[in-house]
Amino acid sequence: MRVVTTTKTTAEGTTDSVAQRSPLGWLLAVVLLVVVALVASRLLHPMDDYTRAVLSLTGDEVRGRSIFVMNCVDCHGQWADGKVGPSLRNVSERLSPRRIVEQVVSGKTPPMPQFQPEPQEMADLLRYLNQL
Repeated sequence: MRVVTTTKTTAEGTTDSVAQRSPLGWLLAVVLLVVVALVASRLLHPMDDYTRAVLSLTGDEVRGRSIFVMNCVDCHGQWADGKVGPSLRNVSERLSPRRIVEQVVSGKTPPMPQFQPEPQEMADLLRYLNQL
């Protein structure tokens, strides 16, 4: 990273040295910060075996719809438009698959109950939610 030092003369006749980063330097600094943040996120929130298993499977949206109807419609509505719970339309644009799995199985967001289907069922539910 190249740092350029310039000298600026003020109205009082004093000089100040100003260090400026080149545009490439700023870009490299931002990229480094993003990489550090991603690594820290992975270290602080490692993926558990259940989530890893779910994300390794291919889901079926028809079976996912059935799972949704049996477990989710009372709060999220027949077509996932929201009811007591929020709308799940375009949820895959707002949350990563990993975060959706965590949301479903954790029970950390009351009044949503903790719910941990078999990995294949969760993969099916993810597939259904992805197409909403």
